[in-house]
Amino acid sequence: MKALTAVAVVAVVTAGGMYAAGLGPFGEETGPDPEAVAEARAFLADWAAGRLPDAAARTTGPDRAEEVLRSFTAGLDIEKPKLTAGKPEETGDGTVTVPFTARMPVKGLGTWTYDSKLPLREQDGGWKVDWKLSLVHPRLSDTEKFRLEREETEPVEATDRDGATLSGATHPSLAPVLAQLAGGGNGGGPRGAVRLVDRATGKVERTEASFGGEGTRKDDGPVRTTLDADWQSAAERALAEADGKNAALVALRVDDGEILAVANSPASGFNRAVSGTYAPGSTWKIVTSGALLLKGAVAPDDVVDCPRYLTVGKRFQNVETSEHPGATFRKDFTESCNTAFISLRDRLGEGELGEVARKYFGVGQTWHVGVPSYDGSVPVPRDATEKAASMIGQGRVQANPLIMASVTATAVSGTFHQPSLVDGTEDETTTTPLPPEVVTQLRELMRATVTEGTTRVLADLPGDIGAKTGTAEVSEEQDNNGWMVAHRGDVAVACVVEEGVTGGGSAGPVIHSLLSAVPES
Repeated sequence: MKALTAVAVVAVVTAGGMYAAGLGPFGEETGPDPEAVAEARAFLADWAAGRLPDAAARTTGPDRAEEVLRSFTAGLDIEKPKLTAGKPEETGDGTVTVPFTARMPVKGLGTWTYDSKLPLREQDGGWKVDWKLSLVHPRLSDTEKFRLEREETEPVEATDRDGATLSGATHPSLAPVLAQLAGGGNGGGPRGAVRLVDRATGKVERTEASFGGEGTRKDDGPVRTTLDADWQSAAERALAEADGKNAALVALRVDDGEILAVANSPASGFNRAVSGTYAPGSTWKIVTSGALLLKGAVAPDDVVDCPRYLTVGKRFQNVETSEHPGATFRKDFTESCNTAFISLRDRLGEGELGEVARKYFGVGQTWHVGVPSYDGSVPVPRDATEKAASMIGQGRVQANPLIMASVTATAVSGTFHQPSLVDGTEDETTTTPLPPEVVTQLRELMRATVTEGTTRVLADLPGDIGAKTGTAEVSEEQDNNGWMVAHRGDVAVACVVEEGVTGGGSAGPVIHSLLSAVPES
């Protein structure tokens, strides 16, 4: 029997989309009100990391701020949310406002997304966050609060594509995935909602977010999934190479999008492989290259210089500040040169990268995978700096391993197939195939990255493997996330290792372990 439970709302945010210094692509930041913006980012970073006393101390009302932040984060099952800071605004009265978009995955349900603003003003000779309940969420007030209502469902029995039984006991990393299958329907998953309620009466004022399918799954036996027990086991073992860091991996078939493995580390909790929101870093250069090649804006043998630094509002740099004078575009791709890609930004229209991602790769369209999923976002850049960042998978570009495995499959086959975890999922997507000559060029670039570039960690494996690394900055307080995507035969894979520093050093061993353990398909 289903029971309706209610818990208080929790919201933990991380400072994503920030142009931080370090080994990644961004150098020293410039711009108006740098001290105010730095204080805002520090507040968000402390809040994200659970350093609530430190976050509260950065506000004009530390005691009340700590109390509210603690109660707000105590009851709602939010794991690894993301916050994308917008352009700081001067309000004309000596204050600064930093708008942000919060993407908060509710455990086992989906992602709650909303916009808010962080106000700052000067106090005691420095900048402070001007504490208000509404900065946590615009509708949070002295008279209204949030409540999570969750419909509980019985655990689902499932099998792999060949009928082998799957469970959290045999494949621990599938626990959150199988829990999401329990709700049935094309959307899959349990159901629930975030409600805005009157503090005094508990009356529901409005629904802020709804999760899950409409119908109830019929009890007609185990759910047959597209998963492959051998691939799933290999994927879970491979994540041991992540050295205990949070990580996620997806493997899917190139020819039809069927998902062979979904693995998360830690095994229990948030399904970051499918519902996570991450900057994809340089793995996104597959899409950027596709956009440039589609319109003949560059060719692999064209010389596109790779300097150490390039300033577009902010200073961008290459990983470890490398440089390749006189490099060809092919070299820029295989060595993942940020400055070269950014230098080509004016060859694409303002929203063209997002249009290509949506039209050819399905990114940003609504996917019906079989469980709740985050399907990507590539907003139109708000300024030249953000456009530069989007060229290298930073700024407000958001993806996850499911999306990047699908991007890889599309790039090497030319045709997008909506990923699926179960048969019979609805497909509302509409895409256009990539031209064969673009597919050939992308395959050659990814193959060269294995034989002579940043994914040489895979070069000793059998098969015609192509791949791409990615290093994605998160915040000034966290190490970069490491990414790698690869394809071999009819399988495409993608892996992210949070705070893995570099893709080759963190995600590379994971994918090497996976491909070493399964035969070429």
